Amino acid sequence: MFQEPKTKKSRRTVPIPQDIVQELKAHKARQNQEKLLLGEAYQDNGLVFATPDGRPLEIRTFLRRFDNLLANAGVPKVRFHDLRHTYATLLLEAGEHPKVFHELLGHSNISTTLDTYSHVLPELKQAAAAKLNGILSQRKVPSQVEGN
Repeated sequence: MFQEPKTKKSRRTVPIPQDIVQELKAHKARQNQEKLLLGEAYQDNGLVFATPDGRPLEIRTFLRRFDNLLANAGVPKVRFHDLRHTYATLLLEAGEHPKVFHELLGHSNISTTLDTYSHVLPELKQAAAAKLNGILSQRKVPSQVEGN
């Protein structure tokens, strides 16, 4: 049922936004209430997301719930794994250094990360050119060299 991660880099700490931490704390409080109500019948596997009696979620049940959440939120349907790509793409678009999200994603090689998210790079190249233009336009460059 439970498996070890695929690689050594798969076992890592991933910092998460404070808003998500607050939601997880609220979820944990609700989960603790379920534990109290079920008492001995609760199967505590130490899971963040579980069935009401503590057992692991079936993948089909989880994905069905995920699809329902997307539909209720009015968000286009995506695969659950696409969230990982969205996470990395948003960080890249926000100017985060690729080494940072390479480590957050747990890829064994940064080239894997850059190859996977290279579709974002053309936009970033345009943004870099615009930044350089701004830097150059702020500098005074004499139009002629005096004395010639």
